[in-house]
Formats: sequence, structure tokens, C-alpha cells
Amino acid sequence: MTRSLRPTLSQVWNVVEELWPAALAESWDAVGPVTGRPEQEISNIVFAVDPVEAVVNDAVERGADLLITHHPLMLRGVNSVAASGFKGRVLHTLIENRVALLTAHTNGDSAIGGVSDVLIRSLGVEDSLPLAPSSGGLPGEGIGRVGDLPQPVPLAEFAERAYAVLPSVAGGVRVAGDPAALVRRVAVCGGAGDSLFDAVRASGADVYVTADLRHHPASEAREAAAGGTPYLVDVSHFASEWLWLGSAAGLLHRALEDQGFDVQVAVSGVNSDPWDFILVP
Repeated sequence: MTRSLRPTLSQVWNVVEELWPAALAESWDAVGPVTGRPEQEISNIVFAVDPVEAVVNDAVERGADLLITHHPLMLRGVNSVAASGFKGRVLHTLIENRVALLTAHTNGDSAIGGVSDVLIRSLGVEDSLPLAPSSGGLPGEGIGRVGDLPQPVPLAEFAERAYAVLPSVAGGVRVAGDPAALVRRVAVCGGAGDSLFDAVRASGADVYVTADLRHHPASEAREAAAGGTPYLVDVSHFASEWLWLGSAAGLLHRALEDQGFDVQVAVSGVNSDPWDFILVP
């Protein structure tokens, strides 16, 4: 019987770098390998949004050798990784169970086929351009995306489409704008995108879909629009990025298969959105 060819962790890292180059990450970001020995053999990879304890425990239960998350575990410096703290417990669980951890954050956002590409396609826009192109990157690389729907639709119908394609979370979808207003040009930014309002306005977007919209930036954006465009659709941070996981897992699996490697690649079933329920009028 022929033994399946498994890649080493180092070989998987190399493929990840081709798909989501670290050079595309923002200067403040922390991407790339977090734990794991380069020579470790990899047979089972799991993708997730957040490296929280429930996700790590799920990866261990699945027999994963590698966990790839969108959000970093160690974005800011720490003085201790003792297991008395939650990040220390996560690191100890990973290392003790020989599960490597790798982060693809803003490089996963900016890459072609990245988070915002998947999000805008799920909303019905097939061809799009970056809202904020990467400096020195390839055409099509950058943060956020903007493009046109095949036909204009009422804002309420568009918001319902966003609600339908995103995973179910407590926060739902919030909308600012006239429900009957027609929208065609769509801008999106997976994750928190209130820093891109200038780019959104310059793009001529009718509606902007992003997450974590704070009161003051959202209020000022609506004041500046004087009741017109861009309208706002505020979604869950987790939900806006979760859509990318399946696409990313498929890309990595195909790339490893093309190199002759036999490896399982899956998406974690853990919902790591931090909110449990919401009260509404």
C-alpha cells in the first residue's frame, strides 16, 4: 500500500504565503506562524475566524495538526504565556496537543479572493475593485471591495440578502437609509471598516456593508450624506469574515493537492461571535 504524501508544516506555510502573502498585511498587524515545528507532518487543517479556547478545543477534538485563523492570537506584546490567562491556556493547549497555529489576517483581507472579495460576491457583485489598493501590490489587491449589482434593488431587499447569506448571530443586521431607495453600486469591507468612509464616498457607492460601525462615525457618515448615499449596512464582525473560511479552505486544499499532498482541510463549526442574545423594541 502506498503511503499518503503529507506536507510538512514548513511546506504548508510556503503555500499559505503564495495564497495570502505576508507582504500584504498592514504594518500594525501580526500574521504568519505562531506555534509549530517546521518539520512537523500535517494531515488535518482547520480554518476559523478566532483563536479562542472553544475553537482550539474543537480543533484538538477533530485531530487537527494545524489551525489557521483569520484573527491573531498575539496581536500585541505580552510578558507571560502562563496558562493562568486565557491566551496562555490557548497556547498551552495548542503546543501540548501538537496543533500548529497560523494567522492570515489583513493579508487575507487584501489578497485576491480574500475576505471582502468573498463577501461582495455573496451579495451578488461578480466584478469588483479594492476600496483601498495595496501599496506596491498587484492590481486587485487591497482592503475592501466595490462593484455593481447586475440590477438596482431596494435597500431593504439588499439588506435582507445580506441577512440571508451571513451566518446567524445575535446582533443581526442594522441598516441606515430609506428602505425603498434603490441601490446598485456596493462597497464592502469585511471586519471593522469605519476607517474607509472617505474611500467609500469617493467610489460612488450607494451602500456600504461592513462591521462594528460605532455611533459617531456612522452618525457623521449619515450627516455627510444628507439622507442620501452611501446607505449603511452594519453586520457582525465574525459573520462578515466567516464567509471567507470555506473559500480559503478550498483554495489551500487544491493548492496542496496540486503539489501531490494528501491532507484534510475543513472549517471549524464553532460560532465565535461574542454576543449571545439581543433585546429589541
